[in-house]
Amino acid sequence: MDSLLLGRCLGHPAGAEGRVGPVAQGLMPTSLADCWCGPARLGRLLRGIGLTLTGQFIAGADRRTSGWLGDTPLLFSTSESMCLMTTSSTPAPRDPSDVPGTPLMHLSALLSRPLTSRAGETVGRLDDVIVRLRGEQYPLVTGVVAKVGGRRVYVSSKRIAEFSEHRVVLAKEKVDLRGFERRAGEVLLRQDILGHRLIDVTDVELVHAYDVELDDTGAGWVLARLDTRRPARMFGLVKQRHGHAARDWKAFEPLLGHRPSALDRTGKTRLRRLKAAQIADLLEDADSQEGSEILEHVHVDPELEADVFEELDPDLATKLFEEMSDREVSQVLTRMRADDAADAIADLRQQRRVPVLDLLPPGHRTKILTLLGFSPSSAGGLMGTDVLTCPQELPVGDTLRAVTAARAMQQEALYTVHALDSERRLAGIATVIALLRADPAERLAAVMDTDPVRVSATTDAADIALLMADYNLVTVPVVDEDDRVLGVVTVDDVLEATIPDDWRRREPASRPPTRAVEQQRTSLTSGPPGGTDGGHGG
Repeated sequence: MDSLLLGRCLGHPAGAEGRVGPVAQGLMPTSLADCWCGPARLGRLLRGIGLTLTGQFIAGADRRTSGWLGDTPLLFSTSESMCLMTTSSTPAPRDPSDVPGTPLMHLSALLSRPLTSRAGETVGRLDDVIVRLRGEQYPLVTGVVAKVGGRRVYVSSKRIAEFSEHRVVLAKEKVDLRGFERRAGEVLLRQDILGHRLIDVTDVELVHAYDVELDDTGAGWVLARLDTRRPARMFGLVKQRHGHAARDWKAFEPLLGHRPSALDRTGKTRLRRLKAAQIADLLEDADSQEGSEILEHVHVDPELEADVFEELDPDLATKLFEEMSDREVSQVLTRMRADDAADAIADLRQQRRVPVLDLLPPGHRTKILTLLGFSPSSAGGLMGTDVLTCPQELPVGDTLRAVTAARAMQQEALYTVHALDSERRLAGIATVIALLRADPAERLAAVMDTDPVRVSATTDAADIALLMADYNLVTVPVVDEDDRVLGVVTVDDVLEATIPDDWRRREPASRPPTRAVEQQRTSLTSGPPGGTDGGHGG
């Protein structure tokens, strides 16, 4: 059972002998070094006896951990210097990184450690750690950046004899004093990762990295895990609830801020696992530099890029288009659905609309110009012009083959097939479900609904929403005065037009994780990467 010892400190150096005041249960330490207490235990003890913390902790003599003298926490009041210690019949557990030989290091403990020669002479201080990204393998530590005589110099890992949280020892008594020049593909853990935001691919959010864990695989040190917990406040007594401790590096996608290294990652990122709407959410949360890097990764897949712009908040999409050339904008709009492209062009500055339209393919340009003639909140402004139509005398089997062949159309519009009469007027509608249940030899006319719900191009979005709710519809055809089909409004278009803007700014409801996501999280926290990353491959 823990006992609280409260006495005056007679010596600050770790291990100095000290006289101790009133002692609970008669336990007496022989030295300050014998009395060890971790931050969590100290917090419990303070709360347990109702003490109020006054003054502040000071850095230990070896500067390893703020607020500690060696392994002993020091508490200074305004009146006198006091030392707060605990003793226990069972030795308190220590952090693994404090035990010599443990193959794990924290970046926060490494930074500013002395760079020494083999003779023990201090040459400089460690300023950063360099790793090289290797696809699905853990990034390998290739060297360090050290401050030597006011210069930032590069020291290769091959020239390091000892690499620990206490010191970095050179293998040779010589350092190349040429200034450090960063190369493409290199990641600086302090400059690029520590304190910066990364993409949590599993939870699809931007998170801060507050510490980095390195593991020794036997073939070199690798970047193994990130700590995304916000640092505790009030000297460690008030802990933060957000973030995760020791999350596997493979759960994250870094945003490097270094263009050559970012370009080197193009096409290799974990963003490919995400849906367009999820990437759009990340862009809306990102700052300008983060957003630019995300877009560079997305740009390598033109179809994904178009899908992302379809999902973006219109104001943000317009802002991003303003930073692009007319040709770049037209390339994105060409792959977007006609209704979304029309909305995007309508939001451009007027002097840019015609030049961008002139760069679009003729067929796509015609569809967009047609949609621009309608109010954005009407059926004509919401509809998509790609509609699957078939003669009403066509067999069901051939109709289903037409659905299969319509690969260029949006999936939502393929839920229904529009049957036309001999004068190409709307005769009825058949759902794909009804077609699948019907005899393939049966005619489309025998399966279709001969009196479907339809709207004109001027029908308001709110009225369309009511019709969809009353008749349980996911699509509604838009027709002209002669009952000829102009387009189709899908339920997602109606939702986008009717959901209030302030609802979009709310934090989205959390989704229950799928089994695949749970398995991924389990695999990413199952253990260190030791032994899985052989070699020093680039």
